[in-house]
Amino acid sequence: QLQLVESGGGLVQPGGSLRLSCAASGFSLEYYAIAWFRQAPGKEREGVSSISVRDSGTMDSASYAHSVGGRFTISRDNAENTVYLQMNRLKPEDTAVYYCAAVYGTLWYYQPPSITNADEYQYWGQGTQVTVSS
Repeated sequence: QLQLVESGGGLVQPGGSLRLSCAASGFSLEYYAIAWFRQAPGKEREGVSSISVRDSGTMDSASYAHSVGGRFTISRDNAENTVYLQMNRLKPEDTAVYYCAAVYGTLWYYQPPSITNADEYQYWGQGTQVTVSS
């Protein structure tokens, strides 16, 4: 069975940090670009960040929503079949369920996929809750 599994969510105080993980089961992430989305109660789902199939380690391999730029960092470890989202300086408005999603294709080999069109993504995880509160 092909699936993505998120972990690492929890309750954190404002200004704190969390690292989310997105692990693939049943398939290799090696040829997939990955994105993180989030959905807060009563709000629409929004794209947070994405990373290309090949991570050059430069800014060209990743994209970020304006609201998280400079605070969140996406990375991938293909050997571990896992993508990470390091979240620093968390704010109450970051509270949401966070989902990872995967899209296959050489189109995203060196450039990150869009985080504005969730329909492009073929596989989705079940989500992990992040709550930022004092």
